[in-house]
Amino acid sequence: MDKKIYIYANDTEVSKAIEKTLRSKLVKSGLRPYNTYSDDTELIICIGGDGTLLRLVQEFEFPKTPIVGINTGHLGFFQEILPEKIDDFIFFYNQGKYSIQGLSGVNVTVKTAGGSFRHIALNDITVRGVLTHPVHLNISINDSFIERFSGDGICVSTPAGSTAYNYALGGAIVDPRLSLLQVAPIAPMQNTAYRSFTSSVLLPGSDSLSVIPCGDFDKNLSVVYDGLMTEYKDVKELTIRLSRKKINLIRFDDYQFWEKVKSKFL
Repeated sequence: MDKKIYIYANDTEVSKAIEKTLRSKLVKSGLRPYNTYSDDTELIICIGGDGTLLRLVQEFEFPKTPIVGINTGHLGFFQEILPEKIDDFIFFYNQGKYSIQGLSGVNVTVKTAGGSFRHIALNDITVRGVLTHPVHLNISINDSFIERFSGDGICVSTPAGSTAYNYALGGAIVDPRLSLLQVAPIAPMQNTAYRSFTSSVLLPGSDSLSVIPCGDFDKNLSVVYDGLMTEYKDVKELTIRLSRKKINLIRFDDYQFWEKVKSKFL
């Protein structure tokens, strides 16, 4: 019986050309590419960069089907396969010579005067003021007050997202085998009037983070989840915690997280 394969590609010429080649090679190898995704799909092949994979995850709401990426983007941290290695990928996949790496998302619940809203991200969730206004936020961990943050905002990332915006903010790179959240401040104020943590904070995966606007001017917030932004008015509280939802990435025998970090950042 043919294995059902769904191909998700961005609209660049390079990706479209690779998709055409890939479809032909899959058919010759006994793998059947489909134009639509369904629950009985055995594999999703994502052609593009990291942004394409994040769009895939959001569009299909963290699909349980294993995902493998062919990198046609810039960094390609999530993407496992180089275009010139497609034949090797098909061979190893058919031979079952791969492993599954589960990556958990991060969940935010936004409580406003008008209702409650929920978002899930694979990389990170960013909370900041609208336009260019700084915000003042009361931050608690497991209902225990920690700090009154003042600055542009905070970025809460998963281990998978530690190499994205979190890293640009000076946060730590985290091995994806760890279960935790990282809270990185964005332009924190540190002077005689305001006191905020200036380094990132690591939380166990079982902990939850509560964010409450300090004053009326802080209740209009922008919530960004994997690059998608929603603005909220009259925010009462945000609760952020590690999500139970995860994606499953296919990794081959030569995959080593720290080798990939070295090759991408050094």
